[in-house]
Order: sequence, then C-alpha cells, then structure tokens
Amino acid sequence: MAAGLGGEVRSIAIVAGSTASIYLFLLVLLRLFGRRQLGQLTVIDLVVVLLLGSAVETAMIHGDVSLPAGLASAGTLLLMNRLLTALFLRSARFCNLVGGGPVLLVHEGSPVEEHLRRVGMTHTDLEEALRARGYDGPADVREAILETDGSVSVIPRTAPAPERGEQAPEA
Repeated sequence: MAAGLGGEVRSIAIVAGSTASIYLFLLVLLRLFGRRQLGQLTVIDLVVVLLLGSAVETAMIHGDVSLPAGLASAGTLLLMNRLLTALFLRSARFCNLVGGGPVLLVHEGSPVEEHLRRVGMTHTDLEEALRARGYDGPADVREAILETDGSVSVIPRTAPAPERGEQAPEA
C-alpha cells in the first residue's frame, strides 16, 4: 500500500513538473511571437491558441487522465500564474522582460513601420484598431500605442497652440 501511495505521489509530482515546464515554455514562446495573441486575435490566432492547448495537454498530464492528475495540472497552472503575478508586482524589470513595454505604432500621424513589423501588425490591423476608437486613420492621430495587454491607446491630434501675440481662434 505504501509503495502504491509513493508511486501516486511521484506521478503527481511529474505531472506538476511537466505542467510548470510547459507553462514557462509557452509564456516565453508567446512573448517572442508578439502581442497579437493577447489583444487582437484573428481567426487564425484563435485556432493556433486552441491547438496549443490541445497539443500540450497530454504532455502536461503524461497521459494520466485520472482526476488527481487533472487537479494537479490545474493547480500547478494556477499556482504558476499566481507566482508570476507576484513577481510582476515586485519587479518592474521582470514584468517588462516578460510582458514587454508599450510600443509606439503611430507618431505625429505617421505609422512607425519598424514597430509595426516588430509586433506583427499590418496597416490594415492598425487602421481597424484606430477606427474602433473613432479615428479615420493614422493622420488623425498624434500617437497610437500598443499597450502590454494588446490594446491600442490613442492620443488625438490637437490644434497647435497659437504663436505669441496671436489670439486663439474663437470657438
């Protein structure tokens, strides 16, 4: 009986270790492949994310479809998420390393091509994000920023301040 319990504990430990390893692996991979997976899922991106879950599921539980293995895997995922969140709160440097920082997409009405390429956004993606916020296109925007959560923040163009000695236009 004791040998059986030891084997069960060992099996659960293997499931927890595999789950933690896969969690970290996917975290790094998704970080390297950009933020589209977070805030701007296309149909193709959604299919990839769903298939990732299916692809790693068996490896996480080592084919053990028992309730304890499933609970160990789920518990490990939640624990890893909690630990990383605690690390993010304590270390801005670690948070920036894993989550990246905001990325400038539009500057003074012009798309920043290098940054769009780096984050995997097309001009169509950018224009769609701007239209969703009520702007016709980049020309209407002083700055558009891809935030770490995948959303796009927009700072609109404003009328230039009047020169000294000139009066501001009347409203």
